[in-house]
Amino acid sequence: MAEVVSMRKAYGEALVALGGERADVVVLSADVSNSDHSYMFAEAYPERFFNVGIAEQSLVDVSVGFAITGKVPFANTFAAFFATRAVEMIRTHACYGAAKVKLMGAYAGLSDSFDGPTHHCITDLAIMRSLPNMTIVVPSDPNSLSRFLPQIAAWDGPVYCRLNRNALPVLFDDSYRPEIGRAVTVREGADVGVIACGVMVERALQAAQQLSGEGVEARVIEMHTLKPLDVETVVSAARETGAIVTAEEHTVLGGLGGAVAEVLVEHTPVPMRRVGVADRFTETGPYEMLLDNYGMSVADIKNAAYAAIENKSR
Repeated sequence: MAEVVSMRKAYGEALVALGGERADVVVLSADVSNSDHSYMFAEAYPERFFNVGIAEQSLVDVSVGFAITGKVPFANTFAAFFATRAVEMIRTHACYGAAKVKLMGAYAGLSDSFDGPTHHCITDLAIMRSLPNMTIVVPSDPNSLSRFLPQIAAWDGPVYCRLNRNALPVLFDDSYRPEIGRAVTVREGADVGVIACGVMVERALQAAQQLSGEGVEARVIEMHTLKPLDVETVVSAARETGAIVTAEEHTVLGGLGGAVAEVLVEHTPVPMRRVGVADRFTETGPYEMLLDNYGMSVADIKNAAYAAIENKSR
């Protein structure tokens, strides 16, 4: 069984390490530092930590001000609030001027499970992906944060990084070296390509293992960057497997599934199925149960794979 590590703790530790490497990094919070563990940075570098209070619009604007002065601000609040309350400031003040603001969206997807649909975040990828100049990173492994944060800090422009609330399985060892904009093939297969992000990568691997026992070999691709999307890897998977499934902890509208579908229809049309939340709100309950109940179970991925494969012959 894979080791399970708190993504919040891993994020806090990665922030502290980044602060030691770069004196220009500052961290801001909309009064959620205990929730997302950015308090660890506050304890290590109190002179570079700023709590703006429960004011997400101000969080973005103050961060833009820091960026204009040459600092690299990491702004922290819940993903749902970046994608709702603060989206005007993100669009107009961060994206329009291509400010080097790093938006760290905590408690993304359904991971804030017991706070219900007001705090669930299933539309953020679609919203952020539509904004010019925005880059989107979705880590699927807690330990990968130590690899991503230096790249995010160095990235020339705004970045939205989606973070899970919970403890997640460790998928990668020390050899894992992700690069923003380049997908990672984590399992080879020639019958169907499963492109996943975030917590769904681990579920895609489970589905692939079960499919293999049934005579179907699925290629599993970790698409940790939704924008810029790795078009070459998507096209190669489509051409070499002939069928694609996407899996994301997000509505099936406009996120990873939408991005991949856009590539396929322009370059290599093949049968495709999208695994994610249907066009609806989600409700309150235990996290794993919510994932299963709202269309993101391992069985859902397998069923989508079989449906896509069946359509190859039509």
